[in-house]
Amino acid sequence: MTTPTFPAALDPLPLVAILRGLTPAEAPAIGAALFDAGFRLLEVPLNSPQPLRSIEALARAFPDAIVGAGTVRTAQEVRLVHGAGGRVIVSPHFDPEVVAAAVGLGIASLPGIATPSEAFAALAAGASGLKLFPAEMIPPAAVKAMRAVLPPEALLLPVGGITPLTMAAYRAVGANGFGIGSALYSPGKDAAAVAAAARAFADAWAGTMRA
Repeated sequence: MTTPTFPAALDPLPLVAILRGLTPAEAPAIGAALFDAGFRLLEVPLNSPQPLRSIEALARAFPDAIVGAGTVRTAQEVRLVHGAGGRVIVSPHFDPEVVAAAVGLGIASLPGIATPSEAFAALAAGASGLKLFPAEMIPPAAVKAMRAVLPPEALLLPVGGITPLTMAAYRAVGANGFGIGSALYSPGKDAAAVAAAARAFADAWAGTMRA
């Protein structure tokens, strides 16, 4: 099975599952709960326990998904994630060296940005999309203003404090998707609870699409 491209993985459900704190032992069951709910983008932050092992396990178990890492801060970390089977690099900040390393390896890069200057610089460096972070500091009105000046094809994904109830306002002003963290998964949350949360987010996205 061929791993889909990043844009193709966004198509059915443009939500990135941020699995901070995931352990390798949990990875198959949590991944299955998310995959069954329609998630095709799975991110294991590098400040999780043994993150590269979890990325390997998820990439092996779910070849139809794009698995990658979050909290990626250096080009060396990009290379380690790629070696573990990661296909998307998510950062809390914009570093041109991190984006260049991902681009050089042919994998997606989603740097964190909070201003138009950072957004334009990240796109010029080759970013696949923009992680609007932290979303608590970038309300829908700010996303609307950015969308008015950024290239229409630029992918905007708010991350930080997103819940099913806050998605519609961002979608209405041009957000292309979201990164979902603790409201979806947190350490100790079992697969059944993650599945229920995943369905709530998937339903909320479908609702925003119908609005």
